[in-house]
Amino acid sequence: MSNLKEIRSRISSVDSTKKITRAMKMVASAKLKKAQNQIIAVRPYAEKLSELVREFGSNLDTDIKSPYTQRRNEERVLLVPITSNRGLCGAFNTNVAKRVRKLIKEEYPNSQTQVLIIGKKGQELLSKEFKVLGFHAEIFDELSYSNSVKIIQPVLDDFKDEKFDKVVLLYNRFKNVATQILQVEHFLPILPPANVQKQTPHFIYEPSIKNVVQEILPKALKIQFYKSLRDSLAAEHAARMTAMHIATENATEILDQLKLTYNKARQAAITGEILEIVSGAEALKN
Repeated sequence: MSNLKEIRSRISSVDSTKKITRAMKMVASAKLKKAQNQIIAVRPYAEKLSELVREFGSNLDTDIKSPYTQRRNEERVLLVPITSNRGLCGAFNTNVAKRVRKLIKEEYPNSQTQVLIIGKKGQELLSKEFKVLGFHAEIFDELSYSNSVKIIQPVLDDFKDEKFDKVVLLYNRFKNVATQILQVEHFLPILPPANVQKQTPHFIYEPSIKNVVQEILPKALKIQFYKSLRDSLAAEHAARMTAMHIATENATEILDQLKLTYNKARQAAITGEILEIVSGAEALKN
């Protein structure tokens, strides 16, 4: 009987866990739909603007320069890993942390590297290993363009003041519900497209090319960072939805096995009791 009670207790526990994972999957699915619509809306604009800025930068005259296009020796590097505030999303956060460690070890071993961590999970995984410039977990409580600018504007100012020679973004890019691609994105300085020769510009700039450079380049960088945050948020919900779906399926399999074990144990107990009754009756007859 004690064995049956233990099995019943475990069945109840697994069933409760299954209900929780199923509910979390439904919540993640609802949030994913909203986040997916938002990243689909902003991604074409952000990518096209970044492409135009890179091509535009490659065609600038030598006497018109922007601090955001200056290439320097990579002595001081800033990595910006974007993680989540919550767990239960598979390897979503650990993949970003592993890539940060790999970059610092293999690509920037001789550089003064700092990290600007976005998300609570990144703080838990990386804060004790590297020199941290700052933490920003509040951004995902109300993700908006204006709030993202408050985070990235100091980075732009530091790069302009030559406190950093290079800035790299690391985040999970949303592809579909089942796939999130870990992205290592060169953020600063702005580089021209690869294998594109400098062309003679044939545009008319109003009010002037200098004003266009001063206005468009910072805005493009801010949009690029905002797009990365939106990508990461959509990928997080997709990863959590997938993880909870797998957890629910595993709980269902465990429940089936436990119920089968319970039925076998119950039948064995009933058979044993019947044998005891028959044996007792036969003993009384004799």
